[in-house]
Amino acid sequence: MIGAGGIGGYYAARLARAGHELVLTARGDHLQALRANGLTVDYEGEILRESLPAFSHSELIQRYEADTFDLIVIALKSTATRAVMNELSNWLKDASVPILSIQNGVDNEPTIAEIVGENRVLGGLAVRIGGHITDPGKVFAEGVAQIVMGAWPRQRPDDPRIFLLGQLERAYTAAGIPTTVSDNIRYELWRKLVINNGVNPLSALTGLDTRSLTHHPEFQKIVYGMMAETVAASKADNVNLGPEDLAEMFDLISNFNAIKTSMLVDKEKGRPLELDSIAGAVLRRCERLGVEAPYTMTVNALLTHSQS
Repeated sequence: MIGAGGIGGYYAARLARAGHELVLTARGDHLQALRANGLTVDYEGEILRESLPAFSHSELIQRYEADTFDLIVIALKSTATRAVMNELSNWLKDASVPILSIQNGVDNEPTIAEIVGENRVLGGLAVRIGGHITDPGKVFAEGVAQIVMGAWPRQRPDDPRIFLLGQLERAYTAAGIPTTVSDNIRYELWRKLVINNGVNPLSALTGLDTRSLTHHPEFQKIVYGMMAETVAASKADNVNLGPEDLAEMFDLISNFNAIKTSMLVDKEKGRPLELDSIAGAVLRRCERLGVEAPYTMTVNALLTHSQS
């Protein structure tokens, strides 16, 4: 598990409790706490405690061959993907181990594929989950915490990854992680970006949780507008989301738990924001298409200015 933070830490604890062998990566105080006291996850009051090997990325390279692992899961912030893939490139590129991304955004899988090739990349997304590090070595998570995964960029009829995906679906579901396999994971990644762009930047700007935003008479219009702009941007990747996707995603986030988004948590803790991976991804594609995106552009500009 590359990146045992709020999301990666929760899924790692679930898999470890089910008997799977895991190795975690982390850094700083969180890494030191994982080594000293193990990983503690508070999942809506259920406490999961697991003692798992934890290393920095340089230590991981020194200690293991990449093909020691059946699967490498990347749960990093998308802002770190390129730097970490460059750091691990020599370790990964001559191996055969598949790599599953469960990150925000639609640009992580292409970055991973640049290093290892498309045939080793599994796209994935964590659905209806909120999670963050509360103290070094401690994670809080909430929500249904599903995973959707699939062969990236799209499954072929004779795709050799189909068997592996079936194995993962069964193993994850048995571990208490509701998991489904999609034969068009790029479509699913864009559907999640519709939600992420709708609420993450605006929550970081206003300090409000998702339910407060989607039920506020003015802010809900901005959320909807940013989601609609994301639907339009999807056409640049030939995904072609439509009005039914927009309606479904807005309904989903409006009726979900009152989640403090990861971008709001990062802003409160003074950490880099995944703004370029979310709003930036939408704006770049809208510009390519010649489509206006005033809601996303405005919120992105205000949030960028507030960080400077």
